[in-house]
Amino acid sequence: MRMTRALPVLALVASLSASSAMATDLMQPAAADVTQLLQALQERLTRLEARNAELERRLAEPAKLPEAVGARLDEVENEVLALTKKPDPLAKFDGVSVGASLLMVAQHAKGGAVSATELSTRADVEVELPGGSIGQADGKIFAHFRAGDGEGLDGAATPAGTFATANATVFMPEARPVLMQAWYQLDIPVGADSGNLGRVELTAGKIDPFGFFDGNNIADDESEGFMNLAFVHNPLLDAGGDIGVGTHGASPGLRVAYVSDINGGNNITASVGVFGTSSSISAGADYLDTFTKPLTIAQLEYAGKTMPGLAGAYRIYAWNNGRAEDQINSGEEKHSGWGISLDQQVAPHATLFARYGDSTKGNLSFDSAYTLGAQIDGGAWGREGDRIGLAYGALSTSSEYRIANAASGSEKIYELFYAWRANDSLQLTPSVQFIDNPSGTGADDLAVWGLRAKLAY
Repeated sequence: MRMTRALPVLALVASLSASSAMATDLMQPAAADVTQLLQALQERLTRLEARNAELERRLAEPAKLPEAVGARLDEVENEVLALTKKPDPLAKFDGVSVGASLLMVAQHAKGGAVSATELSTRADVEVELPGGSIGQADGKIFAHFRAGDGEGLDGAATPAGTFATANATVFMPEARPVLMQAWYQLDIPVGADSGNLGRVELTAGKIDPFGFFDGNNIADDESEGFMNLAFVHNPLLDAGGDIGVGTHGASPGLRVAYVSDINGGNNITASVGVFGTSSSISAGADYLDTFTKPLTIAQLEYAGKTMPGLAGAYRIYAWNNGRAEDQINSGEEKHSGWGISLDQQVAPHATLFARYGDSTKGNLSFDSAYTLGAQIDGGAWGREGDRIGLAYGALSTSSEYRIANAASGSEKIYELFYAWRANDSLQLTPSVQFIDNPSGTGADDLAVWGLRAKLAY
């Protein structure tokens, strides 16, 4: 019985032994495969790490473009650098100002047997340029070109003529444009670098004396305001001929002025000018024998807020012309005189003006004159660019002229205009003038209707 029970146990042990041997045989190839797989994975990981390091190295290096593209990129960079170093081509125009205008005037005169209609045109170009610096002083250059055509009425509408032309815009010395003015001015500050004591102005060249003397803020520009010459400048100087300028309305000359500032706005200007003269349209004021007998004029001016919130300007001046015309006996003689010119704003939209001139030496057709008037701007009725002007003047005949021409009294002049601004460039101005006792000879009174068109830039 014991033998029989031992046999199954032995068989089971034998079976387990056989199985263990078989499992050992099966596991030996599997272990070899795992080792190879691990080796392959290690090798692949090494390659990946090397590849990653190479990529990181390349990314850290600057990008390399193709040779042609790189060369073109260098050219563009050089061009941009050159442009940034070049001066701005518009910089040379800093401080440059240019103004241009075209005037067209139509007038009809009627008085007694006289009836005439005349047209005239005029073109002006003004240029102001920086004139450099000398120390603390700044310079500027001014040039004025003018051309015109048409004689206008110019006193020929009546046989007796008039002392002052009804159309001061006429300019017809030549058919081609002329250089009317060309001068240089140096502004020298007074009071160290700050200029807190004002400045000295030195002006030399071909100058229109009226650009600096006998100014007036509302009666000084025939292209904008009154057209009768008696209202544009002092009648003794302009219509009377004492200014004695050259053919084109300007003369070679020199001006020295001191301008002081008061309260940062008001100023006093003291100035004196010496200009070449001519008693007729000759070479006297045109650079030949220019300063043998010059015109000397001195002026004192105060300008600023002369009334609370209202601007005004007051000027007094005196002149001496060594080469003036003897208007009674013909020939050449010395003329002297003095005058005032003032304008004063009396209300936000209203300004008054007045002038007076008196002759102290010389034989003239009229030896004293005064003009006065007013201007109201369109802001009073909602038209900011419009203006109404009204003026009156009297040119008193001299005793010598009365004897020589059987004359008496004064030539009296009235003018009314309305300036209508159509747009920023165009202005139309209808006007009417009435001249009483032309030239003091008792000739028929003269009425002049006119229309002025101005294109300005």
